Amino acid sequence: MWRRSVLVSVGLIGLAVAVYAFLTNRPVTLPVAHVEMNVPVRVFGLGTVEARVLSRIGFEVEGAIVDLQADHGDVVKQGSVLARLSPAKQEARVAKAKAGLLSAEVGVQRAEANVAKSRAVLAQREEANKRKKALVRRDIVSEQTAEEAQRDEDVAKAELSVALSEVEVAGANLETARSELALEVAVLDQHALIAPFDGIVIERHKELGTVVKSGEPVFSLVANDSYWGLAYVDEARSGYIAEGQTVEARLRSRPLDLFTGQVARVGLESDRVSEERRVYIKGENPPPRVHLGEQAEFWITVTVLDKALLVPEAAVQGFDGRQGTVWTIRDGRLERQRLSFRHRTEDARLEVAGGLTQGAEVVVAPAAGLREGRRASAATEASP
Repeated sequence: MWRRSVLVSVGLIGLAVAVYAFLTNRPVTLPVAHVEMNVPVRVFGLGTVEARVLSRIGFEVEGAIVDLQADHGDVVKQGSVLARLSPAKQEARVAKAKAGLLSAEVGVQRAEANVAKSRAVLAQREEANKRKKALVRRDIVSEQTAEEAQRDEDVAKAELSVALSEVEVAGANLETARSELALEVAVLDQHALIAPFDGIVIERHKELGTVVKSGEPVFSLVANDSYWGLAYVDEARSGYIAEGQTVEARLRSRPLDLFTGQVARVGLESDRVSEERRVYIKGENPPPRVHLGEQAEFWITVTVLDKALLVPEAAVQGFDGRQGTVWTIRDGRLERQRLSFRHRTEDARLEVAGGLTQGAEVVVAPAAGLREGRRASAATEASP
């Protein structure tokens, strides 16, 4: 009996070995890659809606807000008044500066009148000095009288010089008064907050009666037509992104709508932690109302392959971003080849760039039990 059992066991083992040998050596039919035409290569990026021109504006001076003429969501025009501060104190400063200007103008008029008076006195003294000198030569008046006449003329000249200097001082005081008035008027104008550009109010930070400091934000404004998308793209996929490329986007709040645009800017600095590159997209058909910070998905078309052989990344072993090993069928036998790759499509297929032997076909769905030299054939497109 035990001999029969041994023979049966040996027979079963032999049968199993034969079945295994048959299964592992029989020809296999495998799907292979085919050349495709006009294949778009798109890069995915996740990001948000942002604004290129976003300004948080406030007053250049401090004071209490007494008027607010804009609120969240309002569309404003450049030059329109958005808010005002209490002007009473500054208006008093302007009035004081105007009084100072008037006083300076009067001072100039008085100094000019003094000059005219000094000129008249000098002319009189010069004429008297001439007469006295003539009389001295004829011995009609004494030398002392002539010297006194000369002295009076010299004094008149000095007084004219002083009067002319006073005119210059008065003129300088007038310019100072004008500058002070201009300064006070400028500060008074700063009590009105003016819209710097056409835009929309994103947020109002202060309310009536609030005392604000210089530079403290009162409104957040976004300029019209300055919305753009900010996409974060993996560095490994961003090498072929360039300005002007076509972009498709979907907003999280409107997943059924497709928005288009172009790459406006590629960031020159990548994030050192997330290893992502910033790509800015200018939209061509933005929605009527845009919400800053909303999440969006972007697909950037970096190129269109006129003719390409594409292999699923899952079928490539040891892929390092440039090269990897694949199974190929050549002359009816399986063979492993190391290929180089270039572009990667959004469905995780790699473009074969080089290394493929002429006549070889790349297997796109490797099965278990493959080994080099095993007989194999390429499945037709009609094969399941």
